[in-house]
Formats: sequence, C-alpha cells, structure tokens
Amino acid sequence: MQPYPHYAWNRLIGVPVEIRRDSAVVRSGVVDDAMPEPAALWLAADAAGHRELFTAAEGYQVWIKPQALEGKLCYKMAAAQLHRAPTLR
Repeated sequence: MQPYPHYAWNRLIGVPVEIRRDSAVVRSGVVDDAMPEPAALWLAADAAGHRELFTAAEGYQVWIKPQALEGKLCYKMAAAQLHRAPTLR
C-alpha cells in the first residue's frame, strides 16, 4: 500500500511514520509521543538520530503506510474511529 498523510498525530504513538516537509522525506521512525491536534510529535531515538520534535506549524506532515506489525497484536489501528459514550452497567 502507498503511504498517505495522517492528521490525528496523537493516534500515532508507537506507529512507524515518515516525516515530510515540502514533499520530501525528512526522517522516518516510530512516534514516541504526540499532542492532540496536529500540533507536535516526537520521534523516538534510533540509529538515524536522537529523539526529535516536529511541529505542523513548521510545515511538517506525518505520513503512514499500513503494514503488518510483529507481536501478539499484529496490527495497530491509526485511523480515526467513531467513539461511543461508555455505558454504565
């Protein structure tokens, strides 16, 4: 599948992403933490570099590519979903 931009950055914690600016890939990595609304996110430190902050205000975009992940949960959902109010029992 082709990568596509994702705007709910706070749903991407733990997801491998590409950071792009002006259509060019700036860095790839796993999201370590993010703020609600596409305000800011941090990529985890890895062999490509240290933990780094990227903000939408500086023109960065986050792109994801649907892919199988390892472990007990083989897929992580990064897409926005409708949430129902919790019901009391």
